[in-house]
Amino acid sequence: MALRFHNGVCIMDFKAFDLVRQMAASHYLVRSLHVVAELGIADGIGEDATPIADIARRSGSNVDAISRALRLLSSRGIFEVSASTIRHTAASRFLRSDDPASLRPLVRMFGQTVQWQTAGNLKHSIITGDPAITQDDGGLWGYFARNPADARVFDAAMAAKASVQISDLLASHDFSQYRRVVDVGGGQGHFLRAVIERHQQVIGVLFDLPSVIAGAPQGNERLELVGGDFFEADLPAGDAVVMMEVLHDWNDEDCDKILQGARRAMAPESRLIIVEIELHTGNDPEWPKLLDIVMLGVFAARQRTNDEYRAMLTRNGFAVTSQISTPGELTVVTAQLTEADLGNHLDAR
Repeated sequence: MALRFHNGVCIMDFKAFDLVRQMAASHYLVRSLHVVAELGIADGIGEDATPIADIARRSGSNVDAISRALRLLSSRGIFEVSASTIRHTAASRFLRSDDPASLRPLVRMFGQTVQWQTAGNLKHSIITGDPAITQDDGGLWGYFARNPADARVFDAAMAAKASVQISDLLASHDFSQYRRVVDVGGGQGHFLRAVIERHQQVIGVLFDLPSVIAGAPQGNERLELVGGDFFEADLPAGDAVVMMEVLHDWNDEDCDKILQGARRAMAPESRLIIVEIELHTGNDPEWPKLLDIVMLGVFAARQRTNDEYRAMLTRNGFAVTSQISTPGELTVVTAQLTEADLGNHLDAR
């Protein structure tokens, strides 16, 4: 029981009580973070204490209201508010636009209307297992097609996220062993550009939807751009096929279809490289558990454990050759065709 009595006096675990109470209203906490990121508050704070009145004037905010929002964030370690001034903390520096690992685009993305609507409809997903975003008008991608400004924020968020993940990936896998690297669902090509910049012998092939490829930067003769739908079109061949945070967007049935397409595109010497954020089975309050619910609401998809990725690859005709957990929470799974598939390829020759 939450309440118990001792000598007629009610005794309550106030810490537990406060945990539930604060979580119940925490959408106001995260919304304060979204607004502060949208207004670019962190960019106006220098190395020294900055008057909050100056911050309010620069951002067009009410000085009392912004002070209260910043006080709330400061209580969680984001900014340090003292009297009428504000300083940066290690956490708040990630909200600066010029930070090499800036999280401002990601925070702005999670503050978009579509994300709030998805969270508001989460009951539907939990009851049915279906997406909380209506699929009648194209789901998330349809929303971005109708809201290009939000789409640009999303692209910026993915680029910012990739800048951190790419260094983690390149440190954990040797791409110098490949001649032709195919990035499936690679967006704007941030990963491939980093690979071909580091390894001069590598040809990169970026494969994504035609609408995505149309917006990808051009001008690199060692980067080929190929538009297509991996549920319908054949994937380009390569001696390395990379899928970086692709499978977590899909349910198991669709992942099987994607992996079957990769298998058809691979030669006996090819390698499939799956890069995802690893879900752990423990009870720590880690990011992948929260991201898992985001994937449920947005796509009816999921984060997965290393064992689940291994099982998925095995049932689709792949043999896992290595599985590396990086310091940045990524799991990098390398696989090749099974012996049966290798034999089929050789017979076809």
